[in-house]
Amino acid sequence: MDFVFEIVDKTERKIRLTDKQWKHITSQSSPHAYMTNFLEETKETLIKPEKIISSIYDDYKASYYKYYKAQERILRVIVRYLNGEGFVVTAYFVGRIAK
Repeated sequence: MDFVFEIVDKTERKIRLTDKQWKHITSQSSPHAYMTNFLEETKETLIKPEKIISSIYDDYKASYYKYYKAQERILRVIVRYLNGEGFVVTAYFVGRIAK
């Protein structure tokens, strides 16, 4: 499996973004195709999030949030944990942090 990146997050868990998933997120048919230009921000959001919220629907998912002034938006990166390691599911900008 090829990785776009592998980092250690704020909580010291390993998180990976696979090449396959990044292509899925940024494909032209995806509503988040614009994310092609925000790979470094995606990585930074995982390393230095302003907030991490566990999913109320899925015990294995969490959302990482970080505000980016240039976009005047908050980047949300959703991670799924399997066997103690995280994998990026998707990433996109939102207007506010979900409760």
